[in-house]
Amino acid sequence: MPPGPAGPGVVRVTVARGADRVRALARQAGLVCVFEPGVPGAVTVVVTADAEQALRAGQETGPLLLVCDTVTRTGLLLALRAGAVVLRAADLTAETLAAAVCRAAHPHPSIPYPELSHLLVAGARPGEPASTGPGMAALTVRQASVLRLMADGYANADIARLLGCSEHTVKNVIYEIMARLQVRNRSHAVAHAVRHGLV
Repeated sequence: MPPGPAGPGVVRVTVARGADRVRALARQAGLVCVFEPGVPGAVTVVVTADAEQALRAGQETGPLLLVCDTVTRTGLLLALRAGAVVLRAADLTAETLAAAVCRAAHPHPSIPYPELSHLLVAGARPGEPASTGPGMAALTVRQASVLRLMADGYANADIARLLGCSEHTVKNVIYEIMARLQVRNRSHAVAHAVRHGLV
């Protein structure tokens, strides 16, 4: 008989070194552990030494949470683009595991600030548009600069001071970014840009 649909808080922890600890913490957090793949709605938890390596293997589908020893910028970027959530093994507790499972099961367009800070890289060379994925609108250098500063938590007045322009100009650039990326707000713009390699 095939497994029934999973309710909230259902996880499948893949077999790996450290998986028993993750299962124990999952039960402590009130999560239900299943062992068979293909349970609809279950979050697959992959325990791995390196997030990038696990993602490049690409063996798992559906909601995915990576519990890993090492998280590089490239690994985090690959995870965000794949819609996966990353949790460092050093930060693993019952509470952080439950929160990460919830994020994996119910994706949100925003990305937590610590991940953004770890992720964002230097922009394009002067005069070049920011890099884009297939079919994505390119951002100008100024738009990419404003977007990176937004991701770092700067207010419009701070961005204007750092870029040597008026606050009115910054507001106009933000409206241009939102229109070009077809996003709802600042957080959504940053999340969308990171996921599609625009910053």
